[in-house]
Amino acid sequence: MARFKKELSKETPEISTSSMPDIIFMLLFFFMVTTVMRETEMIVNVTAPIAENVQKLEKKSLVSYIYIGQPKEKKLGTEPRIQLDDAFATIGNIQEFIAKEREARDEADRPLLTTSLKVDSDTKMGVVSDVKQELRKVGAFKINYSTRKKVIRK
Repeated sequence: MARFKKELSKETPEISTSSMPDIIFMLLFFFMVTTVMRETEMIVNVTAPIAENVQKLEKKSLVSYIYIGQPKEKKLGTEPRIQLDDAFATIGNIQEFIAKEREARDEADRPLLTTSLKVDSDTKMGVVSDVKQELRKVGAFKINYSTRKKVIRK
């Protein structure tokens, strides 16, 4: 009996690139869907205070953020400043900010709108009280304080 030997080719076969566009578009779609764009650029320093009992907000899309803290740039002073969206604001701008946030939401979601105060832990309560008074004038009674959870070490 004779045995037939196959000639082994020394070259490697070409890689099929026919499915490459499908893979690329799948990856592109995945990253487009999962990427979260930063909503605001922080221009104040905010180190959230530590709390023991922390609850997460269920619908973060219904939350408006007000940042209070020292400006990141020292030339702007060391007193706590209020940041609404991407700019510094005064107490008087809060009513306009809340009205704009309400207008951007659906009619059914407006009563569910929550105002979250992200306040630096070194900020005096006078500024926070003034902000809360303005929120009361507008009727924004759902207020949340953003905090960090206390880590319990064993």
